[in-house]
Amino acid sequence: MAEELSVREIEATHLLNLAQRARLTVVLDRLARRLLLSLAYRGRGLALDLVEGAMVTSLGQPAEATITIVDPRCWGSMVRHGSRGLCASYAAGWWETEDLTAVLRVLFHRLDRSRARLDRLANFALVRSLRDLLHRSGRPGRHQDRHNISAHYDLSNDFFECVLDETMTYSCAIFPRPESTLVEAQHHRIDLMCQRLQLGPTDHLLEIGSGWGEFAVFAARNYGCRVTTTTISTEQLVYVKEKVDVHGLSDRITVLGADWRDLTGSFDKLVSVEMIEAVDWRNYEEFFAKCSALLLPGGLACIQAITIDDRSFERAKYREDFIKAMIFPGSCIPSLRALRRAIERASELTLEEVSSIGPHYGETLRRWRRRLHDNAERLDALGTPRELQRLFGAYLSYCEVGFSEGHTDDVHLVLTRGVERRGDATRG
Repeated sequence: MAEELSVREIEATHLLNLAQRARLTVVLDRLARRLLLSLAYRGRGLALDLVEGAMVTSLGQPAEATITIVDPRCWGSMVRHGSRGLCASYAAGWWETEDLTAVLRVLFHRLDRSRARLDRLANFALVRSLRDLLHRSGRPGRHQDRHNISAHYDLSNDFFECVLDETMTYSCAIFPRPESTLVEAQHHRIDLMCQRLQLGPTDHLLEIGSGWGEFAVFAARNYGCRVTTTTISTEQLVYVKEKVDVHGLSDRITVLGADWRDLTGSFDKLVSVEMIEAVDWRNYEEFFAKCSALLLPGGLACIQAITIDDRSFERAKYREDFIKAMIFPGSCIPSLRALRRAIERASELTLEEVSSIGPHYGETLRRWRRRLHDNAERLDALGTPRELQRLFGAYLSYCEVGFSEGHTDDVHLVLTRGVERRGDATRG
């Protein structure tokens, strides 16, 4: 009887602890709400309407978007985790809006002044030097890179087929006309890169980062070159090999599953499309040294890279925002200055041209988000959790705002090995 009473006492104590924690969470969420609203009223430019049950709070006029609070836990999540909490609570369904991109754009403008202050602190020479020294020894290697790539690209090919167009191209398109289809725009961008590389039938092209194989197939079919392409994503590797076989290009395209550090050989041309973002900032010099070693003297390289503005890079290297924490683990968006510095310090490459294509990324992301939304039933049938669908939608909107507001850009870097600089390297 005593043992039975002891068990009951333990159970009662446990339930009491749970109830106390629940009450504490409610109190903290209320405090978080008061804090965020206080900051909102104190600032300017937060043109949002906030709906909580029957109560509507106007945070600025005219309102550009409306947020409906479904679960008050979102307040605590946002205070504790910033952009991660904002997007994670949206993915969980704790708040709703009919225009997520508009909400994120308003918040971007509101936080711009605070971000500028943090950027100035991050760029203070002593702070930068101390942080670099502390983090220099912790750069990730092959195993960690494979894990990070798998966490995103191995979600499943079926999932990405519901987001991307039929070419399965997962990078910024270039729209020759507003009415161009996404396929046309992607092929236009690939063709432009092939022209920048001056590809021809006698060339052997190395592609670092295969994606789902469209660049390799397009280059081999339209320019007659040989292509060696590599990816460390398991899902992509299987997909690209099948794609090459379907197009009858096995004699022209070699598909590898090798890390960029382990590549060998000599190539006439080299291309890498939005792969540098998966390279840690501490490895930039090693990456460009490897590219230089793989490229024959006089050879050309074209690197397509998402970039962040130079002011924000020092802070972004260490900060784990929503994308780094929940979408692309281990990712690092470089600044153009950081890439230039690595190229000059570690390679025999000469940067010949920089061309911005970033203004096209907003439309690319809108098209992907629309496909994600339109394919919701198919994703449900595939067993894709609604929370993951909402999280990916938040990621696409988040990126769209970054590009439309000029916080991020996308560039083509044209490089040569072993020749004199031909002209201004800032053209475009």
